[in-house]
Amino acid sequence: MFTRIVEITTKPGKARELSRTINDKVLAILKTQSGFVDEMILISDQKPDRVLAVSFWKNKEDAEKYNRESFPKVNDLIRQHIEGIPRVETFDLDQSTMHNITAGRAA
Repeated sequence: MFTRIVEITTKPGKARELSRTINDKVLAILKTQSGFVDEMILISDQKPDRVLAVSFWKNKEDAEKYNRESFPKVNDLIRQHIEGIPRVETFDLDQSTMHNITAGRAA
């Protein structure tokens, strides 16, 4: 299992709008991607313009293909809500009780 964490700074007061855009438009794109498992959106309670978009993938290759082929389109969809460039970090998922996922096994 592989995870992409995208850190986003929204324009002031736009975090909830960004979350709705991700739910209404971006999720449709993600669901068509090979290897996509789940997406979570986190809005900071201490810095309300800071958002983390966490996506889970069956493997690194699927996540990298999405990053190359579809993430630029996603950036276009969210650009009106954000400041700067989203920062992407990737991780191997070791364990998750929330998703009942263990390393190397999709839910």
